[in-house]
Amino acid sequence: TYAVTYRLADSVPEAVLGQWREERDRIARLEAAGAPVRDRVLAQQAFSDTVERFLDQGAGACLLAHDRCQQIVKESLAHFDGERYDLLAYAVMPNHVHVVVRPREGFALPDVLHTWKSFTSKEINRALDRTGEVWQQEYYDHLIRDEKDLDRQIEYVLANPERAGGRGVAGLGR
Repeated sequence: TYAVTYRLADSVPEAVLGQWREERDRIARLEAAGAPVRDRVLAQQAFSDTVERFLDQGAGACLLAHDRCQQIVKESLAHFDGERYDLLAYAVMPNHVHVVVRPREGFALPDVLHTWKSFTSKEINRALDRTGEVWQQEYYDHLIRDEKDLDRQIEYVLANPERAGGRGVAGLGR
């Protein structure tokens, strides 16, 4: 089971993405060096908090603030729920999406994400009568290892629109 965040193409400037890559690399080096689990968890949580604070500011064009675009994303998430994956929770924010998802056997997370992004890119561009990139290629995922973390991640995702001042929609899978 994974907690996943993916973003609109213009939601994070390249300089900020570079800083985030450096921080992810630093966290990976902590793990490779055998740093205590507590240190790694605290570093990962601090990084996650930094990312979320930035995203919740609503940088970029915020295409997902449009009701139709939110609906496209929600329909895409629900489409293969129970078939290719189990969708546990989601939040569609103005410039990013949070999902708690459990891919089913034979379906890898990158493939599931590619399906969501590919379909929604075409539909969002069509709905807004535009062309161009909709999503950033990168995404952030967190492997959920136990029930406590699962509950925390679902609670976080469902509360995200409220924490961001009521912008966005959240829900549970089927």
